[in-house]
Amino acid sequence: MTEFLIGGFSTCGACVFTNPLEVVKTRMQLQGELKSRGTYQRHYRNVFHAFLTIGRVDGLTALQKGLVPALWYQFFMNGVRLGTYQTLDNLGLTTDKDGNVVWWRSIVAGAVSGCAGAFVGSPIYMVKTQLQSRSASTIAVGHQHTHASMTQGLKAIYREYGIMGLWRGVSGAMPRVTVGSAAQLSTFAISKEKIQNLGIFPHNSFAVPMLGSMVSSVVVVTFMTPFDVVSTRLYNQPVNARGKGTLYRGVWDCFQKIFHKEGVWGFYKGTAASYFRLGPHTILSLIFWDRFRDLYLHFGKGSDSAV
Repeated sequence: MTEFLIGGFSTCGACVFTNPLEVVKTRMQLQGELKSRGTYQRHYRNVFHAFLTIGRVDGLTALQKGLVPALWYQFFMNGVRLGTYQTLDNLGLTTDKDGNVVWWRSIVAGAVSGCAGAFVGSPIYMVKTQLQSRSASTIAVGHQHTHASMTQGLKAIYREYGIMGLWRGVSGAMPRVTVGSAAQLSTFAISKEKIQNLGIFPHNSFAVPMLGSMVSSVVVVTFMTPFDVVSTRLYNQPVNARGKGTLYRGVWDCFQKIFHKEGVWGFYKGTAASYFRLGPHTILSLIFWDRFRDLYLHFGKGSDSAV
């Protein structure tokens, strides 16, 4: 249980700082949905212009839209994801007999833990996405939902579409987090081990997890962004009376439509925003996670970190 709590609180700490970038990323990923380049009005030209536009039109507080569900999502999703990964690591399933990280085992452990976390957090992530996309009509992108809060949104979705409606879009979330988690956790574990083995920094130096997380953040953004765009589109699309999406039938249909309508670069919309958000979020999350575990193991068990 402790490993799950450490994972959840670690990413909540990072979320407070990176949520404005999540708002910007969501808006940019929805901009020009299923439209060819040059055929739609670009409300957000780049990350910095998006910040200024949202702050000017929607108000500065709009940059923290969806913060409440974002925090709950981080706690539940990453609590399960990081807790599961660390449990697998503690059982020796990511290392060889000498305790060295085995890359393919780490990737599999990261993917399994990510898939579990995505499923648990899916309803909250859906409402978060819908809240963050909502804006003044002059700069609106994507379908505009009318939720006033996370609680109201979850209740409304459940009341109208039942329990299955709360997990609409999970088919896009699970590949997104599975790929991202596999890339993030395996890269972090391997990079951290390699950097530590170089002997440049003292044992338990803050620089080791920081540099490892920086390497991890680049890999995560590269592999995860296309799945992130698809996931955002699936969660935010309008639904019919049966609770089915009206724009995309599923993950593969979404991939195909984006490719045919927007081209390959449609999968990388908001890449800069993704890096500015995922980069710091990955770095902060992994550093908090690593430091919290060290503190827990030092004061709680009196042994070294297993990460």
